[in-house]
Amino acid sequence: MVGLVEVAHQGPVNLGFSVAHQKVELDIDLLSRSLKGKTEITISPHSKDLKAIRLNLRQCQVTRLTVNGRWVTSMFYDDPYKHVSLPWQAGVHQHHMLREKIDGQLRSPPQEELVVNLPRNVKIDEVDANMLDTITVERMDSLHGKRNSGDILETPVLESPITKALMDQRYTPITVYAEWIIEDVRDGMHFVGWQDGDLRYPHAYTRTSTSKFASCLFPCLDNTSSRNSWEISITCPKTVGDALQRVPQYGKGAADRPPNASGKVSQNLKVAQSFSNFSDEELALDLTVVCSGDLTDEIVDAVDQTRKTTSFTCTANVAAQHIGFAVGPFEHIDLAQFRESDEDEKLGQNAVPVHGFCLPGRGNEVMNTCLPLAKAIDFFTLTYGSFPFASYAVCFVDDQTIDWVHTASVTLCSNRNLFSEDIIESMDAVTRNLIHALATQWIGVNVTPYQSTDTWLIIGIAWYITDIFMKRLSGNNEYRYRQKIAADRVCDLDMARPSIYDMGAIIDLDPSEHEFLTLKAPVVLFILDRILAKANGSFGLSRIISKIFLNAKVGDLENGALTTASFQRICEKLGHKKLDIFFQQWVFGAGCPRFRVSQRFNKKKLVVEILIQQAQADLPSEKDLEKETFMRDVREDLHDVYAGTLQPAFTGPMTIRIHEADGTPYEHTVEIKDATTKFDIPYNTKYKRLKRSRRQKERGATGQTGEFATDGTDEGLVYFLGDVLQTEAEMKDWRLQEWSKEDEDRMGQESYEWIRMDADFEWICKMSITMPGYMYLSQLQQDRDVVAQLESVQYMAAQREHPLVSTILIRTLMDERYFHGIRTAAAVALVKQAKDEVNWVGLYHLERAFQQFFCLSDSRMTQPNDFSDRASYYIQCAIPQAIAQVRDNSGKAPFRARNWLFEKLKFNDNSNNEFSDCHYISRLMTALSESLCSFGPQNFDEIDTNTHNGDNSQFQKSCLDEIDRYRRIDEWIPSYHNVLSTTALDCKRRLAKAGLISTSPAEFLLYTREGCYEELRINAFSNVIELGLFVIPLVTKWFLYALGSDPSPRVRHCLVNLLGRALGLIAIGEANTVPELQQSSHQQQNGLIIEQESSTEARAADIARRQTVAGALAALKRDIAPNAVFEAALWEAIKSPVITINELGQLLEVCSVLYEADSAMLLILKYPRYWTCRNQGRGRLTFYPTGRVRTTMTPKRAGRRKSPPVVPNPSKPKREDSYSNSPNPPRTFLKPPKKPGTSGVVDSSSPGGSIGLISSPVVEEVRPKLTLKLNLKGGFKPAGQKTPGSRP
Repeated sequence: MVGLVEVAHQGPVNLGFSVAHQKVELDIDLLSRSLKGKTEITISPHSKDLKAIRLNLRQCQVTRLTVNGRWVTSMFYDDPYKHVSLPWQAGVHQHHMLREKIDGQLRSPPQEELVVNLPRNVKIDEVDANMLDTITVERMDSLHGKRNSGDILETPVLESPITKALMDQRYTPITVYAEWIIEDVRDGMHFVGWQDGDLRYPHAYTRTSTSKFASCLFPCLDNTSSRNSWEISITCPKTVGDALQRVPQYGKGAADRPPNASGKVSQNLKVAQSFSNFSDEELALDLTVVCSGDLTDEIVDAVDQTRKTTSFTCTANVAAQHIGFAVGPFEHIDLAQFRESDEDEKLGQNAVPVHGFCLPGRGNEVMNTCLPLAKAIDFFTLTYGSFPFASYAVCFVDDQTIDWVHTASVTLCSNRNLFSEDIIESMDAVTRNLIHALATQWIGVNVTPYQSTDTWLIIGIAWYITDIFMKRLSGNNEYRYRQKIAADRVCDLDMARPSIYDMGAIIDLDPSEHEFLTLKAPVVLFILDRILAKANGSFGLSRIISKIFLNAKVGDLENGALTTASFQRICEKLGHKKLDIFFQQWVFGAGCPRFRVSQRFNKKKLVVEILIQQAQADLPSEKDLEKETFMRDVREDLHDVYAGTLQPAFTGPMTIRIHEADGTPYEHTVEIKDATTKFDIPYNTKYKRLKRSRRQKERGATGQTGEFATDGTDEGLVYFLGDVLQTEAEMKDWRLQEWSKEDEDRMGQESYEWIRMDADFEWICKMSITMPGYMYLSQLQQDRDVVAQLESVQYMAAQREHPLVSTILIRTLMDERYFHGIRTAAAVALVKQAKDEVNWVGLYHLERAFQQFFCLSDSRMTQPNDFSDRASYYIQCAIPQAIAQVRDNSGKAPFRARNWLFEKLKFNDNSNNEFSDCHYISRLMTALSESLCSFGPQNFDEIDTNTHNGDNSQFQKSCLDEIDRYRRIDEWIPSYHNVLSTTALDCKRRLAKAGLISTSPAEFLLYTREGCYEELRINAFSNVIELGLFVIPLVTKWFLYALGSDPSPRVRHCLVNLLGRALGLIAIGEANTVPELQQSSHQQQNGLIIEQESSTEARAADIARRQTVAGALAALKRDIAPNAVFEAALWEAIKSPVITINELGQLLEVCSVLYEADSAMLLILKYPRYWTCRNQGRGRLTFYPTGRVRTTMTPKRAGRRKSPPVVPNPSKPKREDSYSNSPNPPRTFLKPPKKPGTSGVVDSSSPGGSIGLISSPVVEEVRPKLTLKLNLKGGFKPAGQKTPGSRP
């Protein structure tokens, strides 16, 4: 990389000690969201000079701390949650001052907050061998003694990680004991259903704030390099009713109650009455604790029978961030019941128990969602090695920020992933993510990266073995098709990015960094496996992964950490191949090659001349900024992250397969060594290519048997796909076209069928081959590889409109023997053939295909839905999406296409279908809205009225009513995840953005309130942002208020990301995208449009804001800086007591982008007020302040002299003499009123943050002026030294 990222630490942390074992006891009060805990940490010193122990701890109040049983007298604890606000009235310009206070906690790994200085009487000595044996036996007994006598340990005691850690100790261990309380859990745990009005089942679980949540609950070393064994005990109420009431169990008599017990009982009863929505059955539900490790016992408290303690042990060494638990009324489902009988017999006692936990009423969804889990864990066990833990469990909870949280032996899953038997759409994606969560137990929890740059390896291996199982589950075609789609996606995204090795250091910079790493890393391992599979004596990547897991089990992998260098060594050793060039190009290098291939047959030499050129250097260096990735570009610019060096030439072997005239494929491996490579490939066949006309005749003679007759020669013909719609009647009815006589003559002169570059899929690249179209057709019809078929369809999709191309694509779509991904790609490619130049043949073919498959005979009326065939379902969804993209030469959707979509949506019938059609309807609604949006903000009455009757505003209104009808249906009969309401809002946003309808923010903000489904709320906020309504002050305040105060961490997390998109829209000039809100550059006066051309400087600035980060930030600051509403609302969100430190860091980063830092302290002091006096009679006077304030000093009266003192006269005093100098003399027997405190105002113009205080005396005597000047950089200054610009 050209630039380096400033990272707190790249490798393991060396603190002078390591943690060998930790015991944690937590007592959780679910109703008050509080807990108290105890921990015992066994420390292994690395030297005798250890003086202090540094631990991570947040939001806790330490009540007791000892080392080896001795009280700690010297400690330092800096709770970051006490510094999440500034103690004065600060603003967004003081963001850097707040950031400095929490900067240590935003690093990875975080800075230690608790420093324990060892007492003087605690000494560290070298350990004795006999003493070490005693410690080892005692520790192992404490961990395994609670097991039943019949249990079998998978890992022998002498080979366990705990024993090895204790045997490696050179010095006597230290035991740190701590007790603490948390009065209000802000981070680390989330509580659901414990607030009044929340009707969900109450439960709580640990939540992740990247990798720093464990220290929010108990003291630990919160980084992946610190791994140790664990004992965990969690105390909680027995039932939901016990948790809601929490009434102490006292005797019946009042004397048995402690003082103030009656008040506590009445308060708890009042709290219990507020949860009256719970039935008796729900209150009687038992609370279950699901935790990392193995369950050892569950004991009811002897004193308080409403509470119980559940204990777990984790003998494997894992990091603190991989310890998680959940408490709630969970149902238990034994997922091992879905294990196949033959696998159960094969594994025997080594079969791993698989458990599922969910909230009441969702057991069937868990069984349907987790059906392949037992099969997957058996496959991984047999292929890669034993499971690293004794059992595995998945627990589904609400409000989880991310869908999957990986902890040791337990995966906490969001309920968003559950789906019932009638849902098709979520099946593939959720199953793949579920299998990945299981794979992470092997690689990600049990094996971790040695340093941050090795993260690509952990992510890549986890997803690679996930896809290997998905290959077994879904088939080879699905597997290779997904790998090809992923490789093409990598080529599109891997532009101006760091390498996957360097990206590990910035993976927390933006969510898109992790997404790209998740995409590219497994594809790199896929092509590595293809290369290793060719080596002599190699079994591919599976054997290498098994070796890594075995090394981790036996302890050969130090601390369970994997490095890129060690992985390369294992690959070279077991693969018998040097891989330096491969790792340099694909791991340490960035970018992907783009090949341009030209071929020619040399008849004289009987060779095929092939020229391969690499064109990745020709890619444009500048591209427009995008709102989705704007914040990523800004963060990379702020942290000096630069793209990896673009490689001018990728080198390595490539397999070329030439299908010659006799139909035999000949493979040739060539070595690419330079940016331009030219070589000759020998030709083997002596016969010319058979003409297509002859092949068609022979195919017609044999019918559909697939076996072609021969005429006594050796010319055997290969049966191929796409041979449907061949009769003359079908060709006429379907408006098909065959090759011309000239094309057949050229085909007859060719010496080979087609050439396939990179036939073994060993490259992540874009390939452009100059072959005639009929060669691509031969590849599409005769090559059985789904990747080759997809490449042919992609070539056809790039061609100009022609009836012959449409014929090829419709035959591909209609042939059910093709893989469904190839058929859907053909449907999408037909869109380009729907043009007026070819008489809309592509649109006709799409309509006929849908009619053939899904409509009544000889009718446009659709049949009742039948989604029992998944491949047919994908085709039924793909055709409407393709028709929605049809446009005429003016860029508008024809009425024929729009009306077709409207009819399919209106007459959809799902009455006899066992599957839900909500996703299918969603696709129809989206397709209809996209076709309507092609007209833009024009008068709909004037569009196509001369050519199509009924294509007017009435048709538009009918379409909108149909979309709104499904939205109303969803309100009464909710669909899966409210997908119909979500789609309806998307359609409204799309139509409003095109100017076809008028909308108001209230239509979307209605769905952002609490109580709506969280994904629907997030979608409503997203549509508000996309419409550019964020600039409206009320919308801005509501958005930022929800961001800072919403109780759902999922909603807050998504709103923070949406804030970045909103700023991106403003930065690149797309904020006001609704025509009603746009300030157009042209004005209309009396029907005359006057276009105003911008200056050269304005055009340059517009280009800069769209293509450069600096230009976009300058425009953003110019547009957002004057917005006082946004500034105030943003700072209020920052001061919110709800958001976590990570969310606070993201908001402060936004402030650093928008506002200049100003080291100023603003103090607000009250002005002195005037007092008044009222005579109440009988010698009573009342003094009280008025609303009038004094802002200036009382001027000294000219010529005024001080009155001489009054000399007491023994005679009777005269009233007029005694009070001659006082206009309103007070009574002497009354106490004088208290003088108001000194007050003043702040001079904000004082340089260096100096502050002036003005004293306003309430007596007439002018007192000396008091001035305090405070400089934040230089401290206090004497009052005599006047600061320029300060107020008197």
